[in-house]
Amino acid sequence: MKFETLMLQTLFTACLLICLLTLGAMLTTQVPVSSIATSHAPVAAVASSAS
Repeated sequence: MKFETLMLQTLFTACLLICLLTLGAMLTTQVPVSSIATSHAPVAAVASSAS
């Protein structure tokens, strides 16, 4: 029983660490505005030509 508890606590800790690192990376990533506009431009062109 003690081994299972240790394994579950280790798994929980690892998952929590991964979640926190992922959240931190998403919050601290800085994307230039021009790259956002460029990446969405083809979608806007297709949407406007379909109408």
